[in-house]
Amino acid sequence: MSFFSTRGGACVTASQSILWGLAKDGGLYVPSMYPQLSQERLAALCGASYQEQAARILRDFLEDYSIAEIEEAVNAAYNEKSFDDPAIVPLKTLQDNTHVLELFHGPTLAFKDVALNLLPHLVSLAAKKNDEHREISILVATSGDTGKAALEGFKDCPGTSCSVFFPHGGVSKMQELQMVTTGGSNTHVIGVKGNFDDAQTGVKKLFGSPEFHEKMNAAGKLPSSANSINFGRLVPQVVYYFTAYMRLVEIGNIRMGQNVNFVVPTGNFGDILAGYYAKRMGLPIGKLICASNRNNVLTDFFSDGVYYTHRTFFQTMSPSMDILISSNLERLLYEVADRDANLVKEWMAQLNSPVGSFSIGAQRLQQIKQTFWADYADDNMTSAEIKRVYDRCGYVLDPHTAVASYVLKNYREQTGDMTPTVILATASPYKFSENVVRSLLGDDAIQGLDAFQCAERLQEISGVPIPRQISELSTLPVRHKTVCEVADMEETLLEQLK
Repeated sequence: MSFFSTRGGACVTASQSILWGLAKDGGLYVPSMYPQLSQERLAALCGASYQEQAARILRDFLEDYSIAEIEEAVNAAYNEKSFDDPAIVPLKTLQDNTHVLELFHGPTLAFKDVALNLLPHLVSLAAKKNDEHREISILVATSGDTGKAALEGFKDCPGTSCSVFFPHGGVSKMQELQMVTTGGSNTHVIGVKGNFDDAQTGVKKLFGSPEFHEKMNAAGKLPSSANSINFGRLVPQVVYYFTAYMRLVEIGNIRMGQNVNFVVPTGNFGDILAGYYAKRMGLPIGKLICASNRNNVLTDFFSDGVYYTHRTFFQTMSPSMDILISSNLERLLYEVADRDANLVKEWMAQLNSPVGSFSIGAQRLQQIKQTFWADYADDNMTSAEIKRVYDRCGYVLDPHTAVASYVLKNYREQTGDMTPTVILATASPYKFSENVVRSLLGDDAIQGLDAFQCAERLQEISGVPIPRQISELSTLPVRHKTVCEVADMEETLLEQLK
């Protein structure tokens, strides 16, 4: 299978798309077609392990990887050493037709682990397939979770380095500690004096700079990405939509072929785009419900078809969604534009111009609305939802998943659609224990408590033990202390990589 750039300037193999991350014209790599899974192939996934499901789905996209290579990579990525639940992504039931797919049982307690435990294996294989002998230098912008997951995945991985930019002061205390305490001889963490969009735009500029590539080449390094702009980050996330569906069939909640809705808390649009790919492959998905926090640029886009970034940026209690420039939306726009790369390029030029917006028109908007529905929750709504779900179900949501739960409640009230629905739970509540405890017990309950003491309170409330990944942070030394201005990202990175 070939891969094209959303802006028209590439035709590459799967391994090349994973190795290079971003197309030279600034576009994102997309598959030339969507593999189709027949009813028979879907049925064959029932009862299979997560590893078996992943291997069967990934091999349809990664055609220049052998089946044996994919199976070996999958088994190395998803095992009891890295994930604390044998199901990898266990499905929990809140009510008869409402379920939670827990994507946070990996090494960094966030959904990014599902992809970033696999990506280093795919990158290493891609380098060999393309006779690449330079060091693969992974560059990452993170809004909180991707950074640690990438660092953990690539830590001490031969032939690679991993450098992460995060918004200094714009992530939770636990998220920051997870990153800055990372070990490994090939990891670098840099705080940026700005927000996530500043960091992400800075990294994209590096990828688009011939001068930067020349400097990296002279140093014997090839820049690549572990953000979801890299197709190798996106495609592993397609798998767990199939997994969730098959488990609903296995427990008798739905019959094979019946529609299921998914509600996804998202900022960069990668996680929900993976669901769109699953639907295009034949998975019976009814609606993909896009849940945003107060940075609700996607909610407005799905309402009026206008994407507008000149708006106030808010720091919220769901920091991984504090994003105004949703990079993966470009892949959906490519499909909505009937794969007209010139039109996508025009929209992206408008977005990056002083105007800072583009409009897709009423007809294309109606096409999108057949699949997508969107809403948002501010911090007050999110806090109330954490308490509401705990009081009713005894289940503790992290703030990002609570945004999704709140949006699902609104969707059902407004549409009357009670289709069985899966909420993607994207992080452990222990990564945001202060805000979770405050939501459950009130402001007074956390007065004078640090993040670790709040975690202890959360353990008392929930009965769920504090994960080792959280408790050990209190004793790990801080190894990464570099902070830079947005304008100095390139210089700071090159200094770190010496």
